[in-house]
Amino acid sequence: MNIPNKITVSRIFLIPVFMIVILFDFGLGNMSFLGATMPVNHFLAALVFIIASCTDWVDGYYARKYNLVTNLGKFLDPLADKLLVAAAFIILVELGMAPSWIIIIILSREFAVTGLRAILAGEGEVVAASQLGKIKTWAQIVAISALLLHNTIFEMISIPFDMIALYVALIFTVWSGWEYFYLNRRVFVNSK
Repeated sequence: MNIPNKITVSRIFLIPVFMIVILFDFGLGNMSFLGATMPVNHFLAALVFIIASCTDWVDGYYARKYNLVTNLGKFLDPLADKLLVAAAFIILVELGMAPSWIIIIILSREFAVTGLRAILAGEGEVVAASQLGKIKTWAQIVAISALLLHNTIFEMISIPFDMIALYVALIFTVWSGWEYFYLNRRVFVNSK
């Protein structure tokens, strides 16, 4: 368990913190911030989510810089991303802040790719996140952050950036999912 893997595990431990902060308002009321009005707990949850998301960049940078890339890290890093993003998306649907059909497509892709990774792992192959998969993850993080922050800044100029970002995340999610399956189609073609 090297330092990058510990950072990845910390991301997993921040998920329940994020969930508690967003689901319980603690009577903190509302606040106005850069053109948007939102519950204080949504703002605090957005900060926790953003911090947790930034650990994704930190662990990857540290692992590559100091040559600490491990199979455990290749497994844990995308899992931590998926758990964090899934928790946030499900909560956003529960709060009525994201359309359920988009989230169903996004989560279905995540389950499908996780299943593919499990099949490949059974064959002794650990698949690291592709470049397109990394773009997908960051697109999802931007969309979730914008939604959690109630379209802060963009609300002042009446641009629904949060929803635009969600549709961009949906496009990259579907595209990267297709790429994973296309590049690993031999698993299904050669199956008996």
